[in-house]
Parts: sequence; C-alpha cells; structure tokens
Amino acid sequence: MKVKKSWLILFGMLIVVLALVACAPATPSPDEGRISELEGQLAQAESDLAAAQEAGQSDVAELEAALADAQAELEAAQAPAAEPTEEMAEGAKWCSNTDIVFFPGGSPGGPFATVVYNGAVQAAEDLGANVEYVWSDWLVENMISQFSQAVATHPDGIAIMGHPGDEAFGPLVDDAESQGIIVTSMNTQLPALQAKYASAGFGYVGAINYDAGYDLGKEAVTRFGLGEGDKAMVWGLLSNPGRGERTQGILDALDEAGLTVDYLEIDDATNSDAAAGVPTFVGYMAANPDVDLIVTDHGALTATQETYLTAAGLGPDDVYAAGFDLSSATVEAIKGGWTDLVIDQQQWLQGYLAVLQICLTDNYAFTGLHINTGAGFASADNVDLLESLVAEQIR
Repeated sequence: MKVKKSWLILFGMLIVVLALVACAPATPSPDEGRISELEGQLAQAESDLAAAQEAGQSDVAELEAALADAQAELEAAQAPAAEPTEEMAEGAKWCSNTDIVFFPGGSPGGPFATVVYNGAVQAAEDLGANVEYVWSDWLVENMISQFSQAVATHPDGIAIMGHPGDEAFGPLVDDAESQGIIVTSMNTQLPALQAKYASAGFGYVGAINYDAGYDLGKEAVTRFGLGEGDKAMVWGLLSNPGRGERTQGILDALDEAGLTVDYLEIDDATNSDAAAGVPTFVGYMAANPDVDLIVTDHGALTATQETYLTAAGLGPDDVYAAGFDLSSATVEAIKGGWTDLVIDQQQWLQGYLAVLQICLTDNYAFTGLHINTGAGFASADNVDLLESLVAEQIR
C-alpha cells in the first residue's frame, strides 16, 4: 500500500505540473520544440519512477532525483524572458560595437566644420557608434599625419576629408584597408581611391567640387548680368589637388563668360582663420577698385565677406560677392546685402551620412555610397526659409 500511495502522490504532482503548463499564459518561448521535449522527458521520468516503486526496485531515490531535475528544467524553459531594461535597450543600438575616427575638417567652432561635426554627433547618437573627432584646421599636412595616427589606433572605420588628394592619401589608405579598416570620404572626392575600395565601403558624401564651382560662377554671371569687360577676383585653393577642382570650376565659368579674372591663393593662415585674410583683401581692393565680382572659395571666408568689405571701406552695393556654404554670419550678410549669392553643400549631411556609411559597411557589408549634397543656391530670395536651420547649425 505504501508503494501505491507514493505512486498516487507522484501522479498527482504530474497532473498539477501539466495543469500549470496548460493554464500558463501564452508568452514567447525561445524554443517551443525544446519545451515539448522536456515535457516528454518529465512524463517518462514519472513513468519510470512509478514502475520502480511498483516493483520495489532499489533505485527509487535516483529516479525521484531525475524527476525533480526534469521538473526544474521544464519550469526554467517555460519562464518568460525578462523585459529589457533601459540600459539594455540603449546597448542594443545596431552600430554600438563600431569604433570610428571622424575628421570634421577645420577647428572647433568653425562655421563650416561645426555643422559637419553636428551631423556626425547626431548620427553617433542615433546609431550608437563610438566616434572620436579629430580637427585639422583645414591643413593638408595635418590631415595626412592625423590619418596615420588614427590608423595606428585600429578603429573599425575612418571618415576623412579628401583635400590632400588621391596621390597623397593613396599609400595611407592602402595600408588602412589592408588592416581591415573601413575608409570613407567627405567634402572633397577621392575618385581613384573610391573606385578601388568602393566594394569595401569607401563612399563619398559632399558636392562634386568642379561642378559646384562651375555652377556658382555661371549663376553669378547670369544673375548679375556680367560679361565682356567686367572683372572678377577669385580667392581659392588651386594648390590642393582635389579641393582645388572647385576653384578651377569657378575660373572656367568666368573665363567662358569673357570676364577678366584675378586669382589669389588662400594662404595657410587665412585657411585656418579667415580674419587673417583682411590685409590681403584690403590690399587687393585698394589696387583694383574696378573689380565687379569677388568669389571666395571657402566657407569661412564667405562668412567673413562683410568684414572684408567694411575693412576695405566698401558698402553692400559696391561689388557683387559670392561664395560657398551657409553660416549665421553669412545669413546676416545676405540679409544686409553684403553677400549676394551662396551655393550650399548641406554639410550636416556630410557628417551624418559618413558615420552611417561606416556603420552600414561594418555591420552589414554594404558597399560605398556616392551622395551629392551640392543642391542649390541661397540668396536674399530664399534666405528667410533657411535662417532658423542655420542658427541651429543644421544648414
């Protein structure tokens, strides 16, 4: 009777377990097949124990232990998964394991580079990437040396400004790619390297430099009614192999229209700090009072046009002024009549999409994307639409 009573107790326990399983609320299971398997093992353990007790076998204790283990394993498999905590959710961002070195281009607080940086910061926040920022003061030699230093830290990816050109960057990018580091470019295209490593994620986001320069020059000629007998000054960066293509585009457009063009190369000091160019501009204007158009091929110089003109003793209607890239100072100069035409390359996108490119390649093996952000012109006609976005350093 004692054996039969124990069997009844165990049978009752089995019924309770099965009833609890049947009545449990439906919750997602990591492996429904595994639960079914464990239920079968539990039933078999119960059957084996009952048979052993009926027969008076000596291994009843072992079978009871096996039954308890089967019950515990089944209960663990059926337990609902824990809800993710806020910390877990944050860590689950899909690019959280990607380390990136990012080059915004200029110096902290610079009108153009800060907007590039803001785009990259937003991308890092949205995607979860770990991003280190390296500022170069727009100096080519800094971009080259800092790239080598970045490679030595073995990040997953590096986003570069292409100003030094394919030839200067070539061996350095080859070395980085050989180590499995993803490289992508912004602002100034590196066509040879992009073609070579596009399948490994080398993309480009920015304006097409020659086209942007040519389009600005052509638009200025048309909008201001310029042609044969008129004179222009272009202040640019022809000496930079890739970056100089934009300056060349301006010169070609003005030359085709028949203008007389004086070219000034932006020196390193002015390249890093636009205010350093005031004496150069004042000296040129004093020697060339007949100039009709000035074009500054540099976002920071364009933002300083009002300062240049006032330092030279000129008013907003004395000369047409055109340039590149929006900033708060440029918006105010447009509204005041000092700056007449700007082509915008939407540099916030350059920061955001370069980080996204590396994340896509590192996590999903996407190839390099080619994105032209040189979209259109800003002038007194439409600057009010852009003013608030420029103030937020998004445009």
